[in-house]
Amino acid sequence: MEEKKLDIKSIIGFVLIFGILIYMFYQNQPTPEELEAQKAEQAQIEAEEAKAEEAVKTAPVKETKTIDLNDSTAVAQYKNTVGAFGFTQTSDGTTTLENEVLQLKVSNKGGQIIEAKMKNFVTYDSVPVFLVKDGNANFALNFTTSDNRVLNTADLYFEPSLTQSGDNHVLSMKAKVANNQFLEYRYEMKPKEYLVDFTVRSQGLSGVFNTSKPVTLEWDLKGIRHNKSVQYENRYTRLTYNHDDGDISKLSESSDFDEETEVDVKWLSYRQHFFSSILATDEHFKTADLTSTNLVEEESKELQFTKAYTTRAPLELQGGELSQNMYWYYGPTDVKVLDDYKDLGLADSIPFGWGIFGWINRYVFTPFYTFLSSFLPYGIAIVIMTILVRLALSPVTYKSYLSQAKMKVLKPEISEISEKYKDNAMKKQQETMKVYNKAGVSPMSGCVPALLQLPIFYSLFMFFPTSFALRQKPFLWAEDLSSYDTIFELPFTIPFYGDHVSLFPILASVAIFFYMQMTTGQSMQMQQQPGMPNMKFIMYLSPVMMLFFFNNYASGLSLYYFVSNLITIFIMLAIKNYILDEDKIHAQIQENKKKPKKENKFQRKMREMMEQAEEQKKSGKR
Repeated sequence: MEEKKLDIKSIIGFVLIFGILIYMFYQNQPTPEELEAQKAEQAQIEAEEAKAEEAVKTAPVKETKTIDLNDSTAVAQYKNTVGAFGFTQTSDGTTTLENEVLQLKVSNKGGQIIEAKMKNFVTYDSVPVFLVKDGNANFALNFTTSDNRVLNTADLYFEPSLTQSGDNHVLSMKAKVANNQFLEYRYEMKPKEYLVDFTVRSQGLSGVFNTSKPVTLEWDLKGIRHNKSVQYENRYTRLTYNHDDGDISKLSESSDFDEETEVDVKWLSYRQHFFSSILATDEHFKTADLTSTNLVEEESKELQFTKAYTTRAPLELQGGELSQNMYWYYGPTDVKVLDDYKDLGLADSIPFGWGIFGWINRYVFTPFYTFLSSFLPYGIAIVIMTILVRLALSPVTYKSYLSQAKMKVLKPEISEISEKYKDNAMKKQQETMKVYNKAGVSPMSGCVPALLQLPIFYSLFMFFPTSFALRQKPFLWAEDLSSYDTIFELPFTIPFYGDHVSLFPILASVAIFFYMQMTTGQSMQMQQQPGMPNMKFIMYLSPVMMLFFFNNYASGLSLYYFVSNLITIFIMLAIKNYILDEDKIHAQIQENKKKPKKENKFQRKMREMMEQAEEQKKSGKR
């Protein structure tokens, strides 16, 4: 077969083609003026996108049709649009429902709550706490009429009627098609309560509703910022719901967007860290489409909202009429308050933590701290609770330190084995385990006490950021134990740290550094095992991580870790100097070595496997 070769003509052809392509690219490259125009166009696009994104974050959740009621033509067009519901008198205005703790304003337009104000609470900058204000929320029903009009109650006018039922204030909002035919929103407010009875019902509308089309409940809300750090507040802002025969679930608090479709929904909580807007119902929603959108990208002093929530739930018609008994809760995310509504189970909306951690937080630490803070200043109550927790865990601390002391006593023997079998890792491991087994020492015994403390530590980690009792309670230089303390404002922002310096995290970091010096010091004295983490590196890394991580966390949590590590250091010093005697430990270990030691099944199996591996290694060398 003739061998194909690349001749000189082919090479020249390829070079010419390549040259032509280079020339064409050069000729068609944009001029400096065109490059500047492209940059300007790209900058304009980015600016428009940023403006549009900001508009989404600040705009009302629903744009309703505005009608000039002095314009007879506009009013006539409205009545033509809403059909039979045009019977209702078109009149702007609001009606106020108020008790000792809560103030609600209900609009004639839409019949919905347009302002919900906490009368006894203020934000970090001393402004009254509002959960609903300036169009951040929308509640409406979407339905189709028998003449195929698709209407939304947010666009309808309602006639208000405020009455008294004993000590309760009752507000009836009616969108009428005739004097005795109407859609009614009924609000009943009791004294000193955050829970408002809310009934949606119709009368004489069986011929008005198109029963073949669903009546859909719509509830949208953008959480209003109340805290100094919007990122920290947003971390505990979440849509929580009770569904499927009592299960408690949540949409993601960290994702940009999350959605779920659930069945048998009992209540929905739009939690805004320390305050919640909750809609509960006697007749569970058969299905509900839920969404949560994150509106916080980075720390900002100007950002107004944290998350945007939406709910869509179909309501059932009974005999062509609506009848749904519900409840509005606008109030603090406080277990003392929410426990008053045990039949609704609203306290389950509080993020105590999952599993055993949540149980410890809710039924141990929360009532215990409530008891202490009932007669002690809030900061002192944290210190006292920390002391009592550390004393309760001191037996575990003793076990951990005892294990470290035994390992320290055995260090010379372990070092000798390491030197003798430095070229045979398998044999070194075998001999090391023999020494531990004869001495009655387990290298893992020091880890077990630490694992036993994890439920306590995690429960407290969830307790401090979510305890309403700590909100806006000062201690020493900290103005608010539920937020970070500030001793110095930085003129710039440090990534992962912030634009301020908090003192409690610094103190906690120093305390954990000395604590880790004591707990890891003995481990560092022992020869570093291959593949094991560098303990010296961890000893320096942990305090630095705490310093950065807790700079924007609740100062109450940093105070706890500072006092906790300080007390642990004192307990360990007491154990070392007054309780443990290394000479006695050494004598006890020598006594243990003289006793015959029975192997359990696991130890025997491990020994046999290691011996077998050693034999295989020797056979391979022959």
